[in-house]
Amino acid sequence: MATTISGQTTVTTAGTEVILAASRNVNCAVMVKALPANTGVMYVGQVNGAVSSSTGMPLSAGEVLIFDFVGDLAQVWVDSTVNGEGVAWLLLSV
Repeated sequence: MATTISGQTTVTTAGTEVILAASRNVNCAVMVKALPANTGVMYVGQVNGAVSSSTGMPLSAGEVLIFDFVGDLAQVWVDSTVNGEGVAWLLLSV
């Protein structure tokens, strides 16, 4: 049976993109969910450090995005409109 791996990523300073997680080859589908307590919008994408309201997928609190395939968790970037908000992530297969 495959091991399930998950985590959470917080954007300390709104407008400053961060990677979803430390570099790790996963080669699988990844689910990203905006934390339920968020008051702002999260932006998620594979834009190499340039995720923003014009380049990322917007997620409001509780909304989910599924990447069909992610090679490395460090290829996914997140940003927030509010300091200290974040996302939870889950590998769907490993």
